[in-house]
Amino acid sequence: MRICSFLPSATEIVYALGLGDSLAAVSHECDYPAEALSKPKVVRSKFDHTDMTGQEIDNLVSEMARRGERIYEVDEQVLRQAEPDLVITQELCEVCAVSYEDVERAVVQLDKPPRVVSLDPGSMEDVLGNITTVGEFAGASQMAESVVRGLRERIDGVRACASGAAARPSVACIEWLDPLIVAGHWVPEMVEIAGGRDALAKPGEPSRRIDFDDLRAADPDILILMPCGFDVERAELELGRMPGLDEWRSLAAVQDRRVYLTDAGSLFSRSGPRLVDSLEVLGKMVHPDLFGEGLPSEYVKRLDTWPSQISEKISGG
Repeated sequence: MRICSFLPSATEIVYALGLGDSLAAVSHECDYPAEALSKPKVVRSKFDHTDMTGQEIDNLVSEMARRGERIYEVDEQVLRQAEPDLVITQELCEVCAVSYEDVERAVVQLDKPPRVVSLDPGSMEDVLGNITTVGEFAGASQMAESVVRGLRERIDGVRACASGAAARPSVACIEWLDPLIVAGHWVPEMVEIAGGRDALAKPGEPSRRIDFDDLRAADPDILILMPCGFDVERAELELGRMPGLDEWRSLAAVQDRRVYLTDAGSLFSRSGPRLVDSLEVLGKMVHPDLFGEGLPSEYVKRLDTWPSQISEKISGG
């Protein structure tokens, strides 16, 4: 079987099932495991956001949406060369991956149209179900059952450990900084499993924009910053660019030095098997007394000192 993955989480699932050699093409954002980087790229972005601020990215994406333009496009030549039997895509978010309609439009033009599977999870159980689904369509059901069983045991282990907590601290998870966007879907559920209480979102609800007044009113005990598509270093840079940064100093999480910058792609924004790794890391943020304090430094940075505004330094070159 030849498989084309149009999103990073699907690529991670395929590799977890031991089917990496069957991947004929992946999206431009598929970077885990490292072997995925060498695969042909069947999806590309219509703009390069590398040197853009978070606000500039949001403005451009919003403008493209108003004009009815797509953010991503299918490389039809790569798709034809891949000759896939199975294409894995999504309908959950057109900001995160190529649209389902564009995928369908591209595959029907192939000499032998492949089976198209859409993964659209809203919960941790849905994520496990997606692994099962990919296994069924890719002829790896037994392996999928084994992977899901192992992940479920680890999830139950986190839940059991968190059950010993004396209290549930409030947690705010922010998936974009300018404008502020609260993480939804599976993230609030992860917070609950890890022994916390999401201060701004409920499990299964989509991500949504908020104002700083909303964050101030929630005044979370713990603040986790997970800007989508950014690693820790880039997340810290974006935080420094935030307008009104000094206002954040009034938040309990900032005063108690319980603010975490994270590599969102590695931990929270991709609905693949690594979400369970992330859940275990989340437990350490929410209840270090129960889970231990050893955070993976390549994916998480605890802010012991609140940063100063740096936008003037950037604009000055």
